[in-house]
Formats: sequence, C-alpha cells, structure tokens
Amino acid sequence: MAPNIRERTYIMVKPDGVDRGLVGEITARFEKRGFKLIAAKLVSPTKQHLEKHYEDLSDKPFFPGMIGYMLSGPVFAMVWEGLDAVKTGRVMLGATNPLQSGPGTIRGDYALAVGRNICHGSDSVENAEKEIALWFPEGLVQYSRSHEAKVYEI
Repeated sequence: MAPNIRERTYIMVKPDGVDRGLVGEITARFEKRGFKLIAAKLVSPTKQHLEKHYEDLSDKPFFPGMIGYMLSGPVFAMVWEGLDAVKTGRVMLGATNPLQSGPGTIRGDYALAVGRNICHGSDSVENAEKEIALWFPEGLVQYSRSHEAKVYEI
C-alpha cells in the first residue's frame, strides 16, 4: 500500500508568534521539511470561534486566560499536507511546555512559557479535519508539485 502523502494537519501561529515576526520562519520550516501548504490566512478570531476550537479544554482553570491571550492579536492559520503530517508536525513544534522541547523544535528554539508557546498543531488526524473545517470553511487549494517524487517514495 502506498504511503498517505495527502494527510493534512492544522498549524496555527499564535499571537505571540505573529507579534514576534516568526510566521515566515515557521512556514519555512514546514516547506523545507517537504510539506505542501494548501491554505493560509492571517485572522483575528472571535471569542466564540476560539471557544469552539479549544472546547476540549473548557473545564481547565487556565481556559479563560488562554482565550483572553488568544484574542490579544491575530493568528496565522495554515493547513499543511504530506506524509504523516499530524505526527511530524507535532514533533516539529516540540512539547507543549517549551522548556521540555529540544533545540531544533519551534517551541524549543523560540518559546519559554507554556501559555505563550508560539504554535498550535493538531493532535490527531480526526482533530485536524475538525480544525481545518472550523478555520477554513471556504475550502482548501489542491495542486501538484513537480518535486513530489523527489520528496516521497511513491
């Protein structure tokens, strides 16, 4: 069976990453790894939108503060496609707590505090599809790249 090179993940640069000018660096890391960008936008989400995105955390004591922080500035929403995109994307981001993230990961290189950890990345294929539908109701762009045979064993 051929590998699934069409797996998709949702990656979001949070307000701290946008404010610090890290969108290009983060995007470049995913491109250099071989993933294909199929949707991206700078967005100022509403409180309701963020509460829906983070609804699985709504019972946590940090939830109100997290929502307030996420409303503090725009986020850069992206959908990346490629082999094992969800798992690999999470590895590239590093541990949720940046102090537990190794050098070379996005959080390990750019963040110190768990509440200001630069990025969000989908934690499962199922959640990726839910997050993609929530953040990109307008749909995604599908296209082929000439170098896919150089990146994947297909």
